[in-house]
Amino acid sequence: MKVLVVDVGTSGVRVAVIDGDGHFVLDRYEELLPSSPADGLVEIDGAALAAAVIRLALAAVDTAGPVDGVGITNQRASVVVWDAATGEPIGPGLGWQDLRTIGACLAAREHGLRLAPNQSATKVQWLLNAHAGGRDREALRVGTIDTWVIAALSRATAHVTDASNAAVTGLTDGDARDWSPTALDALGIPRATMPALVSSVGECARAEVLPGAPPIVAVLGDQQASLAGQSCVRPGVAKITFGTGGMLDTVVDAPLTVHQRMGHGTFPIVAWRAPGGATSHAAGPDTTTTWGIEAIMLAAGTNVQWLRDGLGLVTTSAETHEVAAQCRDSGGVVFVPALMGLGTPNWDYGARGTLLGVTRGTGRAEVVRAVLEGIAHRGADLVDAAVADAGISIDALRVDGGMSDNATFVQALADATQRTVEVAPVRDATTLGAALMALVALGHHRTIDDLATTWRPRVRVAPQSVLDRERWRAAVTRAERWLPELSSIEF
Repeated sequence: MKVLVVDVGTSGVRVAVIDGDGHFVLDRYEELLPSSPADGLVEIDGAALAAAVIRLALAAVDTAGPVDGVGITNQRASVVVWDAATGEPIGPGLGWQDLRTIGACLAAREHGLRLAPNQSATKVQWLLNAHAGGRDREALRVGTIDTWVIAALSRATAHVTDASNAAVTGLTDGDARDWSPTALDALGIPRATMPALVSSVGECARAEVLPGAPPIVAVLGDQQASLAGQSCVRPGVAKITFGTGGMLDTVVDAPLTVHQRMGHGTFPIVAWRAPGGATSHAAGPDTTTTWGIEAIMLAAGTNVQWLRDGLGLVTTSAETHEVAAQCRDSGGVVFVPALMGLGTPNWDYGARGTLLGVTRGTGRAEVVRAVLEGIAHRGADLVDAAVADAGISIDALRVDGGMSDNATFVQALADATQRTVEVAPVRDATTLGAALMALVALGHHRTIDDLATTWRPRVRVAPQSVLDRERWRAAVTRAERWLPELSSIEF
């Protein structure tokens, strides 16, 4: 059995063919960067994205042979709006990082809506207001990236999104089973433009552009797919993806309500929604929602890039491991990685990166180690917040992303969290997770719960010492509210 996975990230498109044992038969990646016409603006060329997906998918099937099903995973909350008749985008897509709608988010509070600029809601509003022109709005189609990719693969025969993507748009009701009339009306978004909400697991369309039109059987947001890819399908197991930023996710037993940030700065998410048997498409009340919580680090790998490109202390990101290993500890130096502010649990957009404890004896190695340890401390902050908000014990911590290759960092994370850290067998577990969910839908795995038995970490790293968490917390207080005008904004 083989499945094709389309994985659309912030920087490019990956297409992989994966067999029933979770092995990558084929893996191809094409960079497709968003554009930034001005500071804070992040735009996506929807037509170029759709063309890349189709081109790569056709080439993959041509090389690897027919597939039994298709899985899709994607950057969440980014938006494309297109004309239903022509299939052409009416303007640029807006990336999840785009900040042009901050004012609209604040204005939405008059309608009782608590929206953030990284959600889809005000991006849809902006695109309709700026580019719909004299068109009949009900003849337009709105979609997050999964919706747009499914439309491209199905030759526009399907206009759907799954619950894991819909729940982070800011446009659903509290249990993410339907679109919120209040939100749609307040933002001037016609219901007719919105996709149907479907299961994350089970057939929702056919990939008509591919030979044999294989069924599209799994659709998940990227962090949810990474959860599945690291077999985190039961409470008590969490994963952190350390990429440009860092995202901790874990599933919980109790039902939650979307749109409400929890007391320690985490957010409820729909991990996935599936029918009872998780083998066929269903969108109604007979489906089961698996809930989770998410904690967010605004800058993780960004800090390593800063060491490399901004300070010139290393020539490659991988070199940070070798340099940091030249000293046993940071010599009392502490770095707070708040280059873009602080996310969970602080949520202070006005915090800034802070380097403390520097002495005449501080050298290159100590600074590099302090940066890696600072990111590890932030990882521990995410774990502490998730434990407090979910009321659960997190016994196992799994990691993927570019920084999971850095042995010094992984050891620091184990020391900061005082937990064994298990490194995923693949750097980017997102693609693998979408494949595993597709294999569940196709009956290769009986249930999603069976994925818990598929975990095969590359390495396990146990704590060897204890990082000073009290000193860390004192450093964070010095980094907070550096720009009071930004610190006062809360979404």
